[in-house]
Amino acid sequence: MLRCLLVDDEPLALRLLTSYVERVPFLELVGTCRSALEAMTVLQQESVDVLFLDIQMPDLTGVEFVRTLRPEALVIFTTAYEAYALEGFNLNAVDYLVKPFAFDRFVQAAQKAQDRLQARRPTEPVAAPPAPAPADDFIFVKADYHTQRINLRDIRYLEGLKDYIKIYTGAGKPVLTLNSLKAFEDRLPSQDFVRVHRSFIIALSWIDSIRKNRIYLGEAIIPIGDSYADAFHKLIEERNMH
Repeated sequence: MLRCLLVDDEPLALRLLTSYVERVPFLELVGTCRSALEAMTVLQQESVDVLFLDIQMPDLTGVEFVRTLRPEALVIFTTAYEAYALEGFNLNAVDYLVKPFAFDRFVQAAQKAQDRLQARRPTEPVAAPPAPAPADDFIFVKADYHTQRINLRDIRYLEGLKDYIKIYTGAGKPVLTLNSLKAFEDRLPSQDFVRVHRSFIIALSWIDSIRKNRIYLGEAIIPIGDSYADAFHKLIEERNMH
């Protein structure tokens, strides 16, 4: 169960959110609050997994309130103002619901919160063989509520952003997926992809040039982390034609 707290200064909005929560089997309603200050009191007394939080509220806005929370707090913004979407993303919000939103959109946001929470919870170690290499020359990733196929030859580099990974293919905007860089490092073929930084994996075939501690892939400039530099330069030397 995902324990949730609803925070909104509009009674009608709280009633609608409450009815939505009651229809989702994996959500448990901890309480409803009319202000961020009231929510602070509840959080001191109750265990809450996710906040459904309005932004425009008296005394303390939703954005100001989030800045007082732990960085790992799960927050889904619910607001009538699309202008705050970018700020919500910068605050690592799970999702951003623009009023009026339908029940199915609410469920999608709740599922994202559940997925993120489950990804954080430790699992008991079990004896299992290593994950198999991707079949053929492509992988499938979950992105924007659908599963997308990506050809390995199109991947230029991957960037880790906390709980998310950006996959840059050079075709349109990057694909954003909930995962870890370590998972991709284990999954991608090591003869074609190499981790060069705590936040970056690059495709060797897309390298244009290497200058000191920088890798140039088209317009992208990727830093080489100190702890990865020796192994990376050794790999490049081994591939040099003599």
